[in-house]
Amino acid sequence: MDDGITAAMRYKEIVGLARASAENLRSWEVARADELEARLAEAHQAVADAAEREQRAVDRASRWWKMAQHNVEGLTWLPEDEEPRPVPTARAGYLEKYLEEVKPSYQELVQAVLSLGWRAKRS
Repeated sequence: MDDGITAAMRYKEIVGLARASAENLRSWEVARADELEARLAEAHQAVADAAEREQRAVDRASRWWKMAQHNVEGLTWLPEDEEPRPVPTARAGYLEKYLEEVKPSYQELVQAVLSLGWRAKRS
């Protein structure tokens, strides 16, 4: 080579670039692994939060169901029904809306039962 760069110098330069590239790759891999670990932890927390919300919803629905059963247990013409179950087509984003609809429906039931009881007493 006429420009003063020997093969040994070029080799050292290539090896240096290869080391720098390997270090950059290692740094990127470590950063990516940390990012993925953080995202995985967030996903696990989201699942745990969703399970907790689901359990609260089940508990709340069961309480309303038991109160409703108590109100209608004197009505012999109503069939015995099974416990409420989750509806697979329900949208998770509407959970609070669904739960808020239970109370007015329950209150309507109570009023209907009271009305039936009043009518039954008049007969």
